Amino acid sequence: MPFVPVSQLQSYVGKELGRSQWLTIDQQRINQFAECTGDHQFIHVDPVKAKHTPFGSTIAHGFLSLSLIPMLMESLMIMPEGLKMAVNYGLDSVRFIQPVKVDSRVRLAVSILEVTEKRPGQWLIKAQATLEIEGEEKPAYIAEPLTLCFV
Repeated sequence: MPFVPVSQLQSYVGKELGRSQWLTIDQQRINQFAECTGDHQFIHVDPVKAKHTPFGSTIAHGFLSLSLIPMLMESLMIMPEGLKMAVNYGLDSVRFIQPVKVDSRVRLAVSILEVTEKRPGQWLIKAQATLEIEGEEKPAYIAEPLTLCFV
């Protein structure tokens, strides 16, 4: 995670920070997410039934793909120097555009939309996170995660 002087945070607004490494979304990950959340809908966990849907296979839960933001964003996201703590402040918006089929490879493209000083020593960074699917024209989603940084 790159650290930048607080005085330079604003200079990142409108800039793309890059793309994460590719990550394969396999059936084991999907099943583990289903187990954690109790969402066992067949389209996620039953390959035989899912084969007969328009998707042709199981798909990742939308919230599974969304929950990958912190992990995939970590190596890219800028943080202010002197950071004591950063917390998830929520999302301003999320649009799921297309499903992530089992065994797809995904990566996150990140850019900075806004930087706001909420209080002295507290910086809110709003990013745009786009989950790209290898070989697909459209992304899985476009989200606007918010990170509150304490310096």
